[in-house]
Amino acid sequence: MATKDQPKPLMPHATATWLVDNTALSFEQIAEFCGLHILEVQAMADDLAGSKYTGRDPVHSGELTQGEIELGQNDPAYSLKMHKAPVEVTRTKGPRYTPVSKRQDKPDGIAWILRSHPEVSDAQIGKLIGTTRNTIGAIRDRSHWNIQNITPKDPVTLGLCSQRELDAMVAKAAKRAGITEDAESPVRSENNDRANLIAELRAERDANVQAAGKAAQEAEAEAWLAARRAAEAAEEKIDPESGFIKD
Repeated sequence: MATKDQPKPLMPHATATWLVDNTALSFEQIAEFCGLHILEVQAMADDLAGSKYTGRDPVHSGELTQGEIELGQNDPAYSLKMHKAPVEVTRTKGPRYTPVSKRQDKPDGIAWILRSHPEVSDAQIGKLIGTTRNTIGAIRDRSHWNIQNITPKDPVTLGLCSQRELDAMVAKAAKRAGITEDAESPVRSENNDRANLIAELRAERDANVQAAGKAAQEAEAEAWLAARRAAEAAEEKIDPESGFIKD
């Protein structure tokens, strides 16, 4: 049997599709080699798979040899062995990926960093936001094509980076510039501004709730007083001796 830690094909479903179409290997052998469930392989063979995969030749990619396939075809109990493990794909250095839906927010985030943390280098901004130095320079000197519509906004709020990443970048830039203590104050100031704004909104909400409650109580009291006066007025019109309404 193949070891559990044996690497799997780079494209297991496509590889399984090719093996189903081009070899006499059992479904169990293909499923084990590709790291799939046997029912997935069965669905591919019955053309029931929800997605139709284009077959990928593992012999051509070097993951299997023709001799290994023949061993498996001659012995249904044989476990295929990987000839050459696929090269692990790693992300190369460069600007971070930003979802398409958030890319339009990049200029706002860049403008905020340039205004709030001028000690941060263009290279740091480019790495954090995932942009180019040309874009940063255009926003800094206000030559950007859309400069009239750019509004500085916290990149954390925009979802372009995490607060931890932003704080680490600011701290690193401040340390390099020799203004460690000063670099922390903008962050504190920003956090204090947020806390103050939240406190103000909560106070305003509580005041509105109290005002609404007071207004409801006053309205209820006025309604009760009006009803009482109406009742008293009605009683005054009744003759206590005859019990009839006075003319």
